[in-house]
Amino acid sequence: MESEIHLGKLIRQELNRQKRSVTWLADIIKCDRTNCYNIFNRQYIDIELLKRISRALKHNFFNELARNMDYVVKDATDM
Repeated sequence: MESEIHLGKLIRQELNRQKRSVTWLADIIKCDRTNCYNIFNRQYIDIELLKRISRALKHNFFNELARNMDYVVKDATDM
């Protein structure tokens, strides 16, 4: 489904955009670096973890989810 959002990819893109390292993110969110790579592969992420990542990167990933939800809801009502 085209309207699906992949949070791990969005996080990785934002981390790269900010020119931050995976080690930096791991230190900030208090996890192992290998766990960060696992996060990048996840389409869905726990709300508390997403909140910590959003704070670390100073980027509101919840806004991206909300924009995607608006698209999904609009698409469903057009059916």
